[in-house]
Amino acid sequence: MTQFTYDEKTILVQYAIKKYENEEIVLEKLKNLLSEKEIQRNIDTLIGTQRVRRIGPENIQNNESHTELPELPENLKTIIENL
Repeated sequence: MTQFTYDEKTILVQYAIKKYENEEIVLEKLKNLLSEKEIQRNIDTLIGTQRVRRIGPENIQNNESHTELPELPENLKTIIENL
């Protein structure tokens, strides 16, 4: 697995949520990049800080009315495009 900073992991999870919105799909798509524990921890942190919200039992979405998505760093653009 590639080494990412804490902020990069959070950004990856946020953009994966924006792309898929289904928690199971987000976990599936990111499992080659991050451990399931890291993904779940980032989702829980994002929910706790109100940057992401649950909109059903399986669906989550970025709370863009509350906070904007962070700028996507160059080194993560191709990763997000290929998810």
